[in-house]
Amino acid sequence: MKYLAERNEVLQTAQEISAARLVNGTWGNVSRRVDEQPLMVITPSGMDYNTMTLEDMALIDFDFNLVEGEYKPSSETPLHLAIYKNRSDIGAIVHVHSPWATAFAVAHQDIPVILEETAQVIGHPVKVASYARCGSSELATNVINNLGKHDKALLLANHGLLGMGKNTADALRVCYIAEKTAMIASYATMLGAVNTLNPEDIKVLSEEFKYYGQKKK
Repeated sequence: MKYLAERNEVLQTAQEISAARLVNGTWGNVSRRVDEQPLMVITPSGMDYNTMTLEDMALIDFDFNLVEGEYKPSSETPLHLAIYKNRSDIGAIVHVHSPWATAFAVAHQDIPVILEETAQVIGHPVKVASYARCGSSELATNVINNLGKHDKALLLANHGLLGMGKNTADALRVCYIAEKTAMIASYATMLGAVNTLNPEDIKVLSEEFKYYGQKKK
């Protein structure tokens, strides 16, 4: 069995989005690009996250061929492949149906940058890609047409949220922050005002966050 590290990233992240209630049942999906290879590891379709094993992960090439694995991959495999082919900087994708972010997707409203965390981790309003049925090539096309060159998050109309990053930890963090931002924006609307950060502050916060925390010597 190849690419154990990538398989483990995908499995652990899939189990976390289930435990954190970012998805219900078998919905949502997680993938990880295999570095420097036209391959990705992705969760299988319709399987219980809590009983998945490393062997259950599907290894797919960029021509949509199953290279290794017993089970068919997620129905959203075309979407993941389209993103990897168009954005070489993205190493992992986490797709969730978290309630607050999905409310914005249903309303067809962008999630605004209202928190420093949003500016630091995401760095842009989370736009909404036009609706298309799940698993369809049209959905993949809509995502690519709405995904900016540096965007880390995108809403799928009437569906859910995509978080992207260099690895699954980064992509999952994007999902958590987008969900928190959507929740607070909704509460702020009830109080009467949603005040976004200005573009200059967003840019500075986003850049400074790249150097946040401790660096290995």
